[in-house]
Amino acid sequence: MGIVSILHTVFGVFGDATGLFLFLAPMITFRRILKNKSTEEFSGIPYPMTLLNCLLSAWYGLPFISENNTLVTVINGTGAAIEAVYVLIFLIYAPKKEKAKVFWLAIFVLAAFSTVAVVSVAALHGKTRRYFCGFAASVFSVIMYGSPLSIMRTVIRTKSVEFMPFFLSLFVFLCGTSWFIFGLLGNDPFVYVSNGFGSVLGALQLILYAIYRNNKGEKGGKPAETKDGGSSMEMGLRNGNEHLERGKTIAVLPTANGGL
Repeated sequence: MGIVSILHTVFGVFGDATGLFLFLAPMITFRRILKNKSTEEFSGIPYPMTLLNCLLSAWYGLPFISENNTLVTVINGTGAAIEAVYVLIFLIYAPKKEKAKVFWLAIFVLAAFSTVAVVSVAALHGKTRRYFCGFAASVFSVIMYGSPLSIMRTVIRTKSVEFMPFFLSLFVFLCGTSWFIFGLLGNDPFVYVSNGFGSVLGALQLILYAIYRNNKGEKGGKPAETKDGGSSMEMGLRNGNEHLERGKTIAVLPTANGGL
Protein backbone atom coordinates (compact mmCIF):
# COMPACT_ATOMS: atom_id res chain seq x y z
CA MET A 1 0.00 0.00 0.00
CA GLY A 2 1.53 3.32 -1.09
CA ILE A 3 1.77 6.46 0.99
CA VAL A 4 -1.05 8.14 -0.96
CA SER A 5 -3.36 5.21 -0.31
CA ILE A 6 -2.48 5.23 3.40
CA LEU A 7 -3.12 8.97 3.70
CA HIS A 8 -6.35 8.56 1.74
CA THR A 9 -7.57 6.07 4.34
CA VAL A 10 -6.32 8.11 7.30
CA PHE A 11 -8.13 11.27 6.23
CA GLY A 12 -11.24 9.23 5.45
CA VAL A 13 -11.27 7.73 8.95
CA PHE A 14 -10.70 11.16 10.51
CA GLY A 15 -13.51 12.54 8.35
CA ASP A 16 -15.80 9.76 9.56
CA ALA A 17 -14.98 10.62 13.20
CA THR A 18 -15.61 14.35 12.84
CA GLY A 19 -18.70 13.72 10.73
CA LEU A 20 -20.12 11.44 13.43
CA PHE A 21 -19.69 14.23 15.99
CA LEU A 22 -21.68 16.58 13.78
CA PHE A 23 -24.44 14.02 13.20
CA LEU A 24 -24.76 13.47 16.95
CA ALA A 25 -24.73 17.17 17.87
CA PRO A 26 -28.56 17.54 17.72
CA MET A 27 -28.93 14.93 20.49
CA ILE A 28 -28.99 17.84 22.95
CA THR A 29 -32.17 19.02 21.30
CA PHE A 30 -33.74 15.57 21.09
CA ARG A 31 -33.00 14.76 24.71
CA ARG A 32 -35.10 17.79 25.58
CA ILE A 33 -37.85 16.74 23.14
CA LEU A 34 -38.04 13.24 24.60
CA LYS A 35 -38.02 14.60 28.13
CA ASN A 36 -40.87 17.03 27.44
CA LYS A 37 -42.67 14.74 24.95
CA SER A 38 -43.03 17.75 22.67
CA THR A 39 -40.98 19.38 19.91
CA GLU A 40 -42.15 22.79 21.21
CA GLU A 41 -40.89 25.49 18.84
CA PHE A 42 -38.16 23.41 17.23
CA SER A 43 -38.36 23.04 13.46
CA GLY A 44 -38.19 19.56 11.95
CA ILE A 45 -37.45 20.74 8.41
CA PRO A 46 -33.63 20.40 8.55
CA TYR A 47 -33.71 16.70 9.42
CA PRO A 48 -35.43 15.25 6.33
CA MET A 49 -33.21 17.41 4.13
CA THR A 50 -30.12 16.20 5.94
CA LEU A 51 -31.43 12.65 5.53
CA LEU A 52 -31.66 13.17 1.76
CA ASN A 53 -28.09 14.43 1.60
CA CYS A 54 -26.87 11.42 3.59
CA LEU A 55 -28.76 8.95 1.40
CA LEU A 56 -27.43 10.46 -1.82
CA SER A 57 -23.86 10.61 -0.50
CA ALA A 58 -24.00 7.06 0.86
CA TRP A 59 -25.33 5.86 -2.52
CA TYR A 60 -22.53 7.64 -4.38
CA GLY A 61 -19.92 5.95 -2.20
CA LEU A 62 -21.06 2.42 -3.08
CA PRO A 63 -18.47 0.43 -5.10
CA PHE A 64 -20.69 0.05 -8.18
CA ILE A 65 -21.16 3.84 -8.33
CA SER A 66 -17.67 5.12 -7.48
CA GLU A 67 -14.40 3.49 -6.50
CA ASN A 68 -12.48 3.82 -3.21
CA ASN A 69 -15.26 5.70 -1.42
CA THR A 70 -16.37 3.07 1.07
CA LEU A 71 -15.69 5.42 4.00
CA VAL A 72 -18.06 7.93 2.40
CA THR A 73 -20.81 5.32 2.46
CA VAL A 74 -19.97 4.28 6.03
CA ILE A 75 -20.38 7.74 7.58
CA ASN A 76 -23.32 8.80 5.44
CA GLY A 77 -25.08 5.49 5.98
CA THR A 78 -24.61 6.01 9.71
CA GLY A 79 -25.79 9.60 9.36
CA ALA A 80 -28.87 8.50 7.43
CA ALA A 81 -29.81 6.09 10.24
CA ILE A 82 -29.35 8.84 12.85
CA GLU A 83 -31.33 11.40 10.85
CA ALA A 84 -34.11 8.84 10.29
CA VAL A 85 -34.43 8.51 14.07
CA TYR A 86 -34.61 12.31 14.40
CA VAL A 87 -37.36 12.44 11.76
CA LEU A 88 -39.28 9.65 13.50
CA ILE A 89 -39.13 11.50 16.82
CA PHE A 90 -40.55 14.59 15.12
CA LEU A 91 -43.35 12.54 13.59
CA ILE A 92 -44.24 11.28 17.06
CA TYR A 93 -43.96 14.44 19.15
CA ALA A 94 -44.46 17.40 16.77
CA PRO A 95 -47.70 19.43 16.69
CA LYS A 96 -50.11 18.52 13.90
CA LYS A 97 -49.00 21.28 11.49
CA GLU A 98 -45.29 20.66 11.96
CA LYS A 99 -45.83 16.92 11.80
CA ALA A 100 -47.51 17.29 8.40
CA LYS A 101 -44.56 19.32 7.09
CA VAL A 102 -42.04 16.74 8.24
CA PHE A 103 -44.16 13.86 6.90
CA TRP A 104 -44.47 15.29 3.39
CA LEU A 105 -40.81 16.28 3.37
CA ALA A 106 -39.93 12.71 4.33
CA ILE A 107 -42.08 11.45 1.43
CA PHE A 108 -40.26 13.85 -0.91
CA VAL A 109 -36.90 12.63 0.38
CA LEU A 110 -37.76 8.99 -0.22
CA ALA A 111 -39.17 9.76 -3.67
CA ALA A 112 -36.14 11.85 -4.69
CA PHE A 113 -33.63 9.28 -3.46
CA SER A 114 -35.56 6.40 -5.03
CA THR A 115 -35.64 8.24 -8.36
CA VAL A 116 -31.88 8.83 -8.33
CA ALA A 117 -31.20 5.23 -7.30
CA VAL A 118 -33.52 3.64 -9.86
CA VAL A 119 -32.39 5.87 -12.74
CA SER A 120 -28.71 5.32 -11.95
CA VAL A 121 -29.10 1.53 -11.84
CA ALA A 122 -31.62 0.98 -14.62
CA ALA A 123 -30.68 3.61 -17.18
CA LEU A 124 -27.07 4.61 -16.61
CA HIS A 125 -23.73 2.84 -16.67
CA GLY A 126 -20.05 3.47 -15.93
CA LYS A 127 -18.91 7.09 -15.77
CA THR A 128 -22.35 8.45 -16.65
CA ARG A 129 -23.82 6.73 -13.60
CA ARG A 130 -21.04 8.10 -11.39
CA TYR A 131 -21.41 11.64 -12.72
CA PHE A 132 -25.18 11.60 -12.28
CA CYS A 133 -25.05 10.35 -8.68
CA GLY A 134 -22.05 12.51 -7.79
CA PHE A 135 -23.68 15.66 -9.13
CA ALA A 136 -26.92 14.99 -7.24
CA ALA A 137 -25.07 14.38 -3.98
CA SER A 138 -22.76 17.38 -4.44
CA VAL A 139 -25.61 19.82 -5.04
CA PHE A 140 -27.26 18.94 -1.73
CA SER A 141 -23.92 18.87 0.05
CA VAL A 142 -23.10 22.43 -1.04
CA ILE A 143 -26.58 23.57 -0.01
CA MET A 144 -26.18 22.04 3.44
CA TYR A 145 -22.67 23.44 3.88
CA GLY A 146 -23.98 26.86 2.86
CA SER A 147 -26.56 26.93 5.64
CA PRO A 148 -24.19 28.64 8.15
CA LEU A 149 -24.16 31.79 6.01
CA SER A 150 -27.18 33.15 7.91
CA ILE A 151 -25.54 32.79 11.32
CA MET A 152 -22.29 34.28 9.99
CA ARG A 153 -24.27 37.29 8.81
CA THR A 154 -25.83 37.53 12.28
CA VAL A 155 -22.41 37.35 13.95
CA ILE A 156 -21.11 40.20 11.79
CA ARG A 157 -24.21 42.32 12.43
CA THR A 158 -24.30 41.77 16.20
CA LYS A 159 -20.50 41.52 16.59
CA SER A 160 -21.11 38.57 18.91
CA VAL A 161 -20.47 34.82 18.61
CA GLU A 162 -23.04 34.10 21.29
CA PHE A 163 -25.07 31.81 19.04
CA MET A 164 -22.21 30.28 17.03
CA PRO A 165 -20.73 27.52 19.25
CA PHE A 166 -16.98 27.25 18.82
CA PHE A 167 -16.74 23.46 18.76
CA LEU A 168 -19.42 23.11 16.09
CA SER A 169 -17.57 25.61 13.91
CA LEU A 170 -14.30 23.77 14.59
CA PHE A 171 -15.71 20.39 13.65
CA VAL A 172 -17.36 21.76 10.51
CA PHE A 173 -13.90 22.97 9.49
CA LEU A 174 -12.16 19.71 10.45
CA CYS A 175 -14.79 17.57 8.74
CA GLY A 176 -14.77 19.62 5.54
CA THR A 177 -10.97 19.75 5.43
CA SER A 178 -10.61 16.01 6.03
CA TRP A 179 -12.95 15.10 3.19
CA PHE A 180 -11.46 17.78 0.94
CA ILE A 181 -8.03 16.17 1.30
CA PHE A 182 -9.60 12.70 0.98
CA GLY A 183 -11.17 13.79 -2.31
CA LEU A 184 -7.91 15.27 -3.59
CA LEU A 185 -5.96 12.13 -2.76
CA GLY A 186 -8.63 10.02 -4.44
CA ASN A 187 -8.87 12.41 -7.40
CA ASP A 188 -12.63 12.69 -6.90
CA PRO A 189 -14.00 16.18 -7.71
CA PHE A 190 -17.44 15.26 -6.37
CA VAL A 191 -15.87 14.88 -2.94
CA TYR A 192 -13.24 17.62 -2.88
CA VAL A 193 -15.26 20.46 -4.48
CA SER A 194 -18.21 20.39 -2.06
CA ASN A 195 -16.03 19.70 0.96
CA GLY A 196 -13.53 22.35 -0.08
CA PHE A 197 -16.46 24.75 0.02
CA GLY A 198 -17.34 23.46 3.49
CA SER A 199 -13.76 23.79 4.68
CA VAL A 200 -13.62 27.44 3.58
CA LEU A 201 -16.91 28.23 5.33
CA GLY A 202 -15.69 26.47 8.47
CA ALA A 203 -12.48 28.51 8.37
CA LEU A 204 -14.49 31.72 7.98
CA GLN A 205 -16.55 30.80 11.02
CA LEU A 206 -13.38 30.28 13.06
CA ILE A 207 -12.00 33.62 11.85
CA LEU A 208 -15.22 35.35 12.90
CA TYR A 209 -14.98 33.60 16.26
CA ALA A 210 -11.41 34.84 16.72
CA ILE A 211 -12.47 38.40 15.87
CA TYR A 212 -15.58 38.57 18.06
CA ARG A 213 -14.85 36.01 20.80
CA ASN A 214 -14.33 38.69 23.47
CA ASN A 215 -17.50 40.55 22.58
CA LYS A 216 -20.09 39.68 25.19
CA GLY A 217 -23.01 40.69 22.99
CA GLU A 218 -26.52 41.31 24.22
CA LYS A 219 -26.61 38.50 26.77
CA GLY A 220 -23.39 39.23 28.57
CA GLY A 221 -21.41 36.58 26.71
CA LYS A 222 -23.37 33.64 28.08
CA PRO A 223 -25.21 31.17 25.93
CA ALA A 224 -28.87 32.02 25.73
CA GLU A 225 -30.91 29.91 28.12
CA THR A 226 -34.20 28.41 27.10
CA LYS A 227 -37.07 28.08 29.49
CA ASP A 228 -35.90 24.70 30.76
CA GLY A 229 -32.22 25.58 30.90
CA GLY A 230 -31.18 24.59 27.39
CA SER A 231 -28.40 26.52 25.68
CA SER A 232 -27.61 27.75 22.21
CA MET A 233 -26.28 24.29 21.36
CA GLU A 234 -29.92 23.35 20.89
CA MET A 235 -31.05 23.58 17.32
CA GLY A 236 -33.83 24.34 14.95
CA LEU A 237 -36.00 26.87 16.73
CA ARG A 238 -38.36 28.32 14.17
CA ASN A 239 -39.96 31.20 16.10
CA GLY A 240 -39.00 33.85 18.60
CA ASN A 241 -35.86 35.95 18.77
CA GLU A 242 -34.22 36.27 15.34
CA HIS A 243 -30.70 35.79 16.65
CA LEU A 244 -31.75 32.77 18.67
CA GLU A 245 -33.52 31.17 15.71
CA ARG A 246 -30.61 31.60 13.32
CA GLY A 247 -28.02 30.63 15.89
CA LYS A 248 -29.77 27.41 16.74
CA THR A 249 -30.45 26.43 13.14
CA ILE A 250 -26.78 26.43 12.14
CA ALA A 251 -25.91 23.59 14.43
CA VAL A 252 -28.19 21.19 12.62
CA LEU A 253 -27.39 21.63 8.99
CA PRO A 254 -23.61 21.16 8.90
CA THR A 255 -24.11 17.64 10.16
CA ALA A 256 -25.12 16.66 6.71
CA ASN A 257 -21.81 16.46 5.03
CA GLY A 258 -20.08 13.34 6.18
CA GLY A 259 -17.89 12.86 3.14
CA LEU A 260 -19.74 14.44 0.27
